[in-house]
Amino acid sequence: MDKYVYYFGGGKAEGNGNMKDVLGGKGAGLAEMTNAGLPVPPGFTIATSACRLYFEGGNHTPDAITAEYSQALERLQKELDLKLGDAEKPLLVSVRSGAKFSMPGMMDTILNLGMNDKIAEAFAKKSGNPRWAYDSYRRFIQMFGNVVLEIDKSKFEHVFDGQKKKRRVKLDTELTADDLKQVIAAYKQVVKKETGKDFPQEPRTQLAMAIEAVFRSWYNPRAATYRRMNRIADDLGTAVNVQAMVFGNMGETSGTGVGFTRNPATGAKEFYGEFLMNAQGEDVVSGVRTPVHITELDRVNPEAYNQLREITTRLEKHYRDVQDFEFTIQEGKLYMLQTRSGKRTGPAAVKIAVDMVKENVITPKEALQRVEPEQLNQLLHPVLDESKGLNLIANGLPASPGAAVGHVVFTADDAVEKGKDKKYPVILVRGETVPDDIHGMEVAQGILTSRGGMTSHAAVVTRGMGKPCVAGAGDCEVDEKKKVLRVGQNVIKEGDWIALDGSTGRIALGQVPTKEPDPSSGDFAEFMKWADEYRKLGVRANADIPRDATVARKFGAEGIGLCRTEHMFFAEDRLPHIQRMIMACKFTPSSAELRESIAKEKDRDKTGELKKQLKEVLGYEKERRAALSKLLPMQRKDFFGLFKAMHGLPVTIRTLDPPLHEFLPKREQLMVEVAVLEATHKKGAKLSQARKMLEIVEGLHEFNPMLGLRGCRLGILYPEITEMQARAIFEAACDCKKQGIDAKPEIMIPLVGDVKELALQKEIVNQAAKDVFARKGVEVHYLVGTMIELPAAALSSEEIAGEAEFFSFGTNDLTQTTFGLSRDDCAKIIAAYVKLKIWPSDPFAQLDPKRVGRLLKISTAEGRNARPNLKVGICGEHGGDPSSIEICAEAGLNYVSCSPYRVPIARLAAAQAALKRQEAAGPKKMYSTA
Repeated sequence: MDKYVYYFGGGKAEGNGNMKDVLGGKGAGLAEMTNAGLPVPPGFTIATSACRLYFEGGNHTPDAITAEYSQALERLQKELDLKLGDAEKPLLVSVRSGAKFSMPGMMDTILNLGMNDKIAEAFAKKSGNPRWAYDSYRRFIQMFGNVVLEIDKSKFEHVFDGQKKKRRVKLDTELTADDLKQVIAAYKQVVKKETGKDFPQEPRTQLAMAIEAVFRSWYNPRAATYRRMNRIADDLGTAVNVQAMVFGNMGETSGTGVGFTRNPATGAKEFYGEFLMNAQGEDVVSGVRTPVHITELDRVNPEAYNQLREITTRLEKHYRDVQDFEFTIQEGKLYMLQTRSGKRTGPAAVKIAVDMVKENVITPKEALQRVEPEQLNQLLHPVLDESKGLNLIANGLPASPGAAVGHVVFTADDAVEKGKDKKYPVILVRGETVPDDIHGMEVAQGILTSRGGMTSHAAVVTRGMGKPCVAGAGDCEVDEKKKVLRVGQNVIKEGDWIALDGSTGRIALGQVPTKEPDPSSGDFAEFMKWADEYRKLGVRANADIPRDATVARKFGAEGIGLCRTEHMFFAEDRLPHIQRMIMACKFTPSSAELRESIAKEKDRDKTGELKKQLKEVLGYEKERRAALSKLLPMQRKDFFGLFKAMHGLPVTIRTLDPPLHEFLPKREQLMVEVAVLEATHKKGAKLSQARKMLEIVEGLHEFNPMLGLRGCRLGILYPEITEMQARAIFEAACDCKKQGIDAKPEIMIPLVGDVKELALQKEIVNQAAKDVFARKGVEVHYLVGTMIELPAAALSSEEIAGEAEFFSFGTNDLTQTTFGLSRDDCAKIIAAYVKLKIWPSDPFAQLDPKRVGRLLKISTAEGRNARPNLKVGICGEHGGDPSSIEICAEAGLNYVSCSPYRVPIARLAAAQAALKRQEAAGPKKMYSTA
């Protein structure tokens, strides 16, 4: 029989810390702490499988699950000698979500469940603390009304703020019991108005409704957005934790807090966290009140503080990882409410991993698996360039490191709308963020809040995202309605530039420049050394200019896997020459074909026509060669710079790949220009030139240029293009050798679909090499290979490997041609397909394993059948994606190539892929047959 409910209490739990799949992270932590004898309020966890069944049943909880959690409730009541709904011995519970993977603030929580008019009155009398009783009741109505009844929280906040205004007080704690009774009455009127029903008074009904609301919160927009951002599967579901309440709002001897066993922003080994006295948990993390640093608890309640330090130290040793914990102190007594592995920034993740190895807590192998490859991005974050000074206006808490510079926006929706323009970076400025702001936080460069602390929603979520955040900047007055930020005499409006330093908490006015950090020393260098020891895949970089090559080498690149030569032609001093060459590209028979026809032709008139045509063709070829001769020294200089920067490392250079029209003005633009010139009767050279250019563009126009005249097809129809580029490569390589620079050119022919295409281009390259070596008096070793970017090439790899000395998968085009999907026109299709679960993700962002990944494996295996030492790599955008790198490792590739700034990410992902394969192939467990 399936089990859906797991009890914890009385020093023993039915689950344990290894059951995150079943109990979720929070439930597994509660079970483990209970089994360890820690002070944990008892309760029960409803498994993630129950959530899945709820949705499969059309948002209905099966009767068997209801019966099982009812039995657990009876057990809880018996253990505590309290009862839900009993005025004499009332039990109150919290109802919290808890997924397998931590999703801070993304799903819902209800506290103080079981409160009603009768219970509130009973608590007020029994406790002698009526303010606490009615504060707990008003909190419950507000949470239940928002989460379960789906009433906008602003309607409750309006009532509460109105009462504070009426009483002329600033703090929540200044409202009296009578004030709170008035708030409760007004809240119940809000519920009646919004739902047409009275607020439910029956605690069992409240519990059933709350459990289903927490299930439903799995699919709320912010949770769905968070899962998409963090690549968490939608079908996991959330567990629900029902736990006896302990109260931090019973007066100044009670409180609540959250913390980490190490600093999650920097990784420093220091007790880190915040608390509030006379408060409940939501007050700390919501940002409504700015909490106090956790070390102050030593002054307020030394006994609880020392016990908390002892417990959390034990937890870190037990889990061998940084712990994120929650606690409540009720009338001086400490209770632990949560422990889980803490989310941390990239710099913190690396420091903690390295420190724990030095402390002999974990091994280097384990350290490598403690850091998400994408987190390394944060170590490459820019920092503010202070060489010209900063116009500092305020300081807040350094909640998440890095520098962010952008235009101020005041709502998440505005951040999304304005952030669509990549040239318009935005900083989201809020009083405090709420979980519903997640979509705006995703696109913002950084986050600034005027309230909240280091463990507030804004701080926790931005750290997880790796974005800079300054929180709790008390000098900042944020008016979200008027869209104005006031700091002293400074008034900052929407659209104004500000800069944030999330590492120090500083806020500056203006468009402050940034500079790149140097990650080549310290913990980062040590960590990456371990990655290099374990990885099997080489890592190269895509780089077109020496500056990018230098950066790539600094980040550990072992060569250049893709140099796109076409990028060199867009420079202002080069574009006229490439355009001149293109204007001489006519679709005519080749000079060799015409000479052969002339030799065979016996008719004098036809021979004359052929000779005339030959003369015209030779003229075009001469014009092309003349233009290319201007480009050759420029290309030679480019390649020399790359070889010099990569001294001793291979440089893979792709010959000209894109359609020729990309170097010319747009057809529509030229048509308008010609029409305007004709309409204004402006004749002469300008009109003549525009018409000629339009004629060329019209001649080159293709309905699908990405499948037209490009890649090796250009080199076959116009062989002098390949010849010029090959000469430039070999001349640069020979010049390097003469200067003691070790150049290792690898010439890559793009868009090959048939071995004969490669053979023709290879012949031109080899002849150019022979000529240059003879003329220069030196030789260099080189390879000629091809990009595998067409299914036709992948499926004829054995033949192609007879000519190719290396393969490099161009997975952008291979994905495009495998799926029959234009990457320039498919954004809406991909978004819809991912949403409909047709595809798990964007196939241009993450390599598709079923089709494109399979082609990689087939091509690699077949290529090596023909050439066992065939070198195989990947140079598409997927080369820097961790999940794609894992597929490359499985396929047996030699290297991946990615943008320079993703090289460290690829190095770590390659190490993790190797460790994963090592574990999968590890020794089998031996089982006793006794």
